[in-house]
Amino acid sequence: MPDVCIVGAGPVGATLALSLASEGLDVVALDARAQGATLRGDRSLALSHGARLIYERLGIWRALEAVRGAVTPITRIDVSQSGGLGAAVLDAAEVGVPALGYVVSYVALQGALDAALERARVDVRYGMPVDRVSTTHALAEATTGAGERIAARLAVVADGTGAIADGIERVRHDYGQVAVIGKVETAAPHDGLAYERFTPDGPVALLPEGDHYGFVWTLAPARAQAMLALPDDAFGAAFAAHFGRRRADFVRTWGRKSFPLVLELARPAVATRVVAIGNASQTLHPVAGQGFNIGLRDAWELKRAILAAPRDDIGAPAMLAAFAARRRPDRWAGIAFTHGLVHLFGTDLPLVRWPRGVGLALLGAIPPLKRSFTRAMLFGA
Repeated sequence: MPDVCIVGAGPVGATLALSLASEGLDVVALDARAQGATLRGDRSLALSHGARLIYERLGIWRALEAVRGAVTPITRIDVSQSGGLGAAVLDAAEVGVPALGYVVSYVALQGALDAALERARVDVRYGMPVDRVSTTHALAEATTGAGERIAARLAVVADGTGAIADGIERVRHDYGQVAVIGKVETAAPHDGLAYERFTPDGPVALLPEGDHYGFVWTLAPARAQAMLALPDDAFGAAFAAHFGRRRADFVRTWGRKSFPLVLELARPAVATRVVAIGNASQTLHPVAGQGFNIGLRDAWELKRAILAAPRDDIGAPAMLAAFAARRRPDRWAGIAFTHGLVHLFGTDLPLVRWPRGVGLALLGAIPPLKRSFTRAMLFGA
């Protein structure tokens, strides 16, 4: 019987599988996609410096950097609000790291992880979606769509869709917003500068990708549909007008897509012989780019908890309770931070706008405060 059965071999599940297999544990990963495929297209991921450290330890980072255009460093982040005072610039040099984060190609990251899993001879079974994870006090059992059952000491749900698991439920909050994403070219080079711009409609982010920017524009659903229906030139003009004077050299946009914005949580994230991590544990609003990084820390800390337990105690209540307690502060801080930002900056009332601006100004003006805030963004709570 395997030590651990991982449901989902996307970036978070593959990271856990690779880190456990490198320590000699018996791991099986079940993945719905075909071998070599990706389920999300080539959407980019925002990785923190802490995420880079994890992938360096696993030998993934060098392979990523070898792929042309796959990794773009973020050296500074300009944070501001439209229609109000207050701004802050977070700088990697101020906290002694080469970059605050990195914009990484999802396809390149998944490819590097898949290749590493193959080299490590991890048992990854592709084309095997899991319908349900059933548990007893002795074992967990994953049932695939074809009716095959795989038992293990511990089941980890990491597929991002939240496969049904005994004892774990998912709660959902709909923000009533849509993220319109795409690419935008600027006249001047980005030089590693990212933007997080808060507007009454919701946050707008610009993330450096190769020689251009990727954008995330938060809108009400009806307006998002109207923007998506515009010709490229008209969309570009509307985007520039909405973004404001913080950056005004937009040349053209392309590759527009959209997806609804929701908050989904596994409650609890740990039950008998099963644990949810990554998007299966918490799917967050993309503001501040915290979701994937929290999920990656889930995987890393779960690996540590598993390795700290005797082999026969993998999946035992004490082991899972210790993991849950260790993850609780970081997980809930990330949820509260992103959820709070959406609501704090989602109103244009003067009584909120002015204190908000003062807070941003103080963040930019007080170096110890800025360093503490930045390090929390890089490494979690």
